[in-house]
Amino acid sequence: MRQPLRRHPLSGLLAAAILAASFPSFAADATDNEAAAQGPIRLGAPTPRGVPLDDSPRAATPDETATLIRLAGATSNPPSEFEAYVSGLAGATIQRLGSDLMIPGRVSAVEANRQVPTDYVVGLGDEIQLTIWGSVDADLRLTVDRAGRIVIPRVGPVVVAGVRHADLNDLLSRRVAQVFKNFQLSATLGRLRSIRYYVTGFIAKPGAYSVSSLATVMTGLMQAGGPSAAGSFRNIELRRSGQVVGHFDLYDLLVRGDKKGDVPLQGDDVLYVGPIGSQVALIGSVNRPAIVELNGGETINDAIAYVGGLSTVADASRVAIERLSERNDRRVAELSLPQDGSQRMNNGDVVRAFNSVVAVLPQAKQYKRIRIDGEVARPGDYVLPPTSTLADALLAAGGLTREAYLFGTDLSRESVRKVQEAQYDRALRDLETDFTRSTSTQKLSNADDAAAAAQKQAGTTRLIERLRAVRPTGRVVLDLTDASLDMPSLPVEDGDRLYIPARPNTVGVFGSVFNGGSYLLKPGNSIDDIVKLAGGPTRGADSASIFVLRANGSVVSARQSSSGWFSNSSGIANLAALPGDTVFVPEELNKTTFIQQAKDWTQILYQFGLGAAALKTIKN
Repeated sequence: MRQPLRRHPLSGLLAAAILAASFPSFAADATDNEAAAQGPIRLGAPTPRGVPLDDSPRAATPDETATLIRLAGATSNPPSEFEAYVSGLAGATIQRLGSDLMIPGRVSAVEANRQVPTDYVVGLGDEIQLTIWGSVDADLRLTVDRAGRIVIPRVGPVVVAGVRHADLNDLLSRRVAQVFKNFQLSATLGRLRSIRYYVTGFIAKPGAYSVSSLATVMTGLMQAGGPSAAGSFRNIELRRSGQVVGHFDLYDLLVRGDKKGDVPLQGDDVLYVGPIGSQVALIGSVNRPAIVELNGGETINDAIAYVGGLSTVADASRVAIERLSERNDRRVAELSLPQDGSQRMNNGDVVRAFNSVVAVLPQAKQYKRIRIDGEVARPGDYVLPPTSTLADALLAAGGLTREAYLFGTDLSRESVRKVQEAQYDRALRDLETDFTRSTSTQKLSNADDAAAAAQKQAGTTRLIERLRAVRPTGRVVLDLTDASLDMPSLPVEDGDRLYIPARPNTVGVFGSVFNGGSYLLKPGNSIDDIVKLAGGPTRGADSASIFVLRANGSVVSARQSSSGWFSNSSGIANLAALPGDTVFVPEELNKTTFIQQAKDWTQILYQFGLGAAALKTIKN
């Protein structure tokens, strides 16, 4: 960037005398020889206070900034019927290609920071910043008058109208050299003139506009809000003195980067926006879903190119097309690419590109990506053939280690988790509904009953909230025993996570016991022995409802019997304890409360495989 030029110092009265002798506006008198002896000659008055000396862009004021922000957030035009129809098909807002550029207010921000091109032609009203140093010293701001001239002190008038910006320095240097010697000169453009132009036709805001003389056809369109819903982006005429002097196609600039049609505007120019041509839409897996305006004879391949081509995940072998002329018959047809890409498109056609990765392949064709952790020789991610089983997965991971506890295998499956979550949420909603119905029909005889009912309601609400905070993991309970050495022949699915833990030597006890925790398991220990290690059930415990969560995810309850899920049969005190068991002793609850009338917790745990972590959450 050019540094601001400093003025040469002058010696007070002598400088004033030299300037007074040269210009009538000064009251002193001196000679050029005396000036040469004392310093360079000062030409003209100093620059007015507050006027910048360089041509750098000025900062926007707060009011201007707020205006630009407000205008930048404005929408260009309301959607047309075709845009609304295509947006409905795509399930998202689809606009015409190029409409996002036509936001009023961007023009002023663009022009304020634009560099003056070398081929800019100086005209009436332009301001020229002239700096001379050497034998003469001048810092002048000169405005081109109606005669196309600027007047340089001691030099006289110079005609600059019609001169290219690139030739301005040479012209002024030659003119000043007729009077002075041994100097250097720099001429730049300061404030530029404004021009008035007209926008007509199918435009959002037709009328007359004033813009900087640097404005082009593109900035002129943006100033007027761009073509309306019925206006063309590809048929824009520039008319000057009653003659068409240029045609502008926005797609040349937007798609191809060709701005040959974006010519500078001149005063009293007319921009005419013609009616919109044929329109087609491209949606689905394309890089930029949009509505494209055709210019005659364009094909499916041309339209796809306008929106940046097919996306990375698109199926490049085919597209679907819905033709306006066939909507009452077959509506949608499928075309093969690239064979059918040369077909011409018609007004109203909608082309949809398919996503090649969203569709799920049949299980018999899918290669399975699974993760195996824990006690295997080579834990990690593996890709298995379509017909692989859990045994094949273990084989791919190098087999089990000596510490592996196959009974505690945790198989988490995404498809199962989604089903479990839906069923679990439905079960909780049913619990809430039953509880609300029960409390609303309950008869209360006195204040004590009301207080007790309120307390029960608060407790039940907290329990449901805790249950809702626990989410199913998608664990699949495998058909294994404590002595199993081989995996069942269960086919794997894509995304499965298989964890084989080390053989534990403890059993956990939670709930209404005196000292809940994990206890060392000894050979021959029963569930009753483990509960005794925790101090046994408390006075408020419901010993008839004790249940055990096994390491493989299954549940054994004291209410379980061979004839059904619930019964009043004997407990599970003599059941052998297994490594990794979790014993839960629930509280004794009022038989008239909702909890006892609802499904047992063991059923929820059994159906959704919530695990030992859920027991801790519910207990707390």
